[in-house]
Amino acid sequence: MRLAQPTNNEATILRRLIEPRKPTLPPEAAKAILGLEFAPQDRARMSALAARARAGALTAEEQREIDAYSRVGSLVSILKSKARVSLKTRRTGNGKSH
Repeated sequence: MRLAQPTNNEATILRRLIEPRKPTLPPEAAKAILGLEFAPQDRARMSALAARARAGALTAEEQREIDAYSRVGSLVSILKSKARVSLKTRRTGNGKSH
């Protein structure tokens, strides 16, 4: 029986690189990362692309665009996870990762 290989997409590779469960960010960096948000025009564009995707009407270029937003969103989520762990660990005074 062959074991399944882990997926090596951008988000998985970045997750291994960033190690979101290790609380290594200084508080200032963690707070700055938690403040990252998509601009209103990007949120509107993602919503429009999602609606077109649900309707099955995406062009190849729009599919590449929605994939790019997805990859960026995954990266931001990983960074925010690390930021939350870093801040929580500092508040509790526990330097160990969970």
